[in-house]
Amino acid sequence: MSFIARRGLSTLIPPKIASPSGIGAAQDAARMERVVSFYEKLPRGPAPEIQPRGLFERYQARYFGKNPSAAPLAHLIGVMMVLGYAQHYYFHFRHHKNNAH
Repeated sequence: MSFIARRGLSTLIPPKIASPSGIGAAQDAARMERVVSFYEKLPRGPAPEIQPRGLFERYQARYFGKNPSAAPLAHLIGVMMVLGYAQHYYFHFRHHKNNAH
């Protein structure tokens, strides 16, 4: 196995922090103290829920989040109807505004 492959695998495997042979030495004890103090400062418990910020994120959280609903289908149908009417007006109705066929 090449050095690069071993180096790549070594980052996935955590170092042996609390090995029994290294606890008694002064250097390892100081290192162990730094590791323990680092882990004591980390927050405990579940992570706080992320609040949606943008318009799309709020819409997604409201209709696709914990309580998914069929409202987006109704919204899609409504938007398609409005766009369809606008296109129909632009290409057909506007020519008949003041006179009949």
